Amino acid sequence: MQTNLADFIRDTPEGKRAEQILRNCVHCGFCTATCPTYQLLGDELDGPRGRIYQIKLFLEGETPSPHIRDHLDRCLVCRSCETTCPSGVDYHHLLDIGREALEERAPRSLPERLLRRAMVWLFSDPRHFAPLLGLARLVRPALPAALRNKVLPRRPLPAPAQPTPGGKGRRMLMLDGCVQPALAPQINRALSLLLDRLGIETLGVPQAGCCGALPQHLSDAQRAREIARRNIDAWLPELEAGAEALVVTASGCGAHVKDYPTLLAGDPDYAEAARQIAEKARDPVEILLAEDLRRLHLKPRAKRIAVHTPCSLQHGLGLGGRIQSLLTRLGYTLAETTEDHLCCGSAGTYSLTQPAIASRLRARKLQALRIDAPDLIVTANIGCLGHLQDEGGTPVAHWLNLLAEDLPPLPESSPATG
Repeated sequence: MQTNLADFIRDTPEGKRAEQILRNCVHCGFCTATCPTYQLLGDELDGPRGRIYQIKLFLEGETPSPHIRDHLDRCLVCRSCETTCPSGVDYHHLLDIGREALEERAPRSLPERLLRRAMVWLFSDPRHFAPLLGLARLVRPALPAALRNKVLPRRPLPAPAQPTPGGKGRRMLMLDGCVQPALAPQINRALSLLLDRLGIETLGVPQAGCCGALPQHLSDAQRAREIARRNIDAWLPELEAGAEALVVTASGCGAHVKDYPTLLAGDPDYAEAARQIAEKARDPVEILLAEDLRRLHLKPRAKRIAVHTPCSLQHGLGLGGRIQSLLTRLGYTLAETTEDHLCCGSAGTYSLTQPAIASRLRARKLQALRIDAPDLIVTANIGCLGHLQDEGGTPVAHWLNLLAEDLPPLPESSPATG
């Protein structure tokens, strides 16, 4: 695709990146077949090809259409189009560039800006989110159904992991995250328990918190960069001191951490450090598949398990099918599912900012996951877990909790890594 970018962006790093991406697109349209919003709305402007063209016109200097923001906001950033694209178009980075430029040159209304800042303030800091969640749990029965499903009830925590003998064995860092510590602390506890059985100690780093994906999705790229720098400063010394990896139990956060090198590409003080962090970031399924799982002595339950693979895991991290492989290897019985490539509609704060579309995608995804009558649905992302909850329907859990709950208790006299 030929381009002629406007002066305001032509010679910037973002402009050069956008031009490269735009020139890779041949407008073949394969992406529309796997775009959730195009499938629902049938509007070319609500598919990747149409959004790319709108961004191109804006970056070339055309006055943005009053509706361009609506079409860009309706994108879930699921990246299914990237998996489908035969030309390797880096769509989500072009979308980031277009959204950030649009925020600067055609700011949102004041109420919209205040709402987005409030969501960043609330959801990206556990100190703000936890008290509100506690209040929401007190009045949970009175909440509307859509919100009630997201306010996950408290679940018992798995037993704490036993210390690795001598405290000098293998160790890995673990991202705490923003909403997950309050909403579902059992997920990270489950990972600690599983890795401890494999002789790996997990370490939280209190100075790190939100990965920055949330402000990035809400078009606050500056805040996302600030968070990334803070996290790098907290994690890098631990990794340099011998921690093997940074393990991220929410695949949405993991995909964003992997994107730190692009996010900070223009920062000479952090570009190399961002690359080092991204190289060390791992999803739990990558860690477990590389270990001798016989050491877990796991006893799979006699239930049929449907696996929901979040978009961030299959399209963002390129790990589609890995959880299914792991569960099959461990002896679980998997139920059939359909439309695995389509987004469930969670997408960070998307279910709050675009509730109508998110609700339709959720219904479609639950139908696809229940087609073979599973006893349990497991997923790999906290946002998807909350979004897919359905009172009275098939239970939904993180796949790490499935494994942790099926671990046999350790004999009191046995070492944790025996």
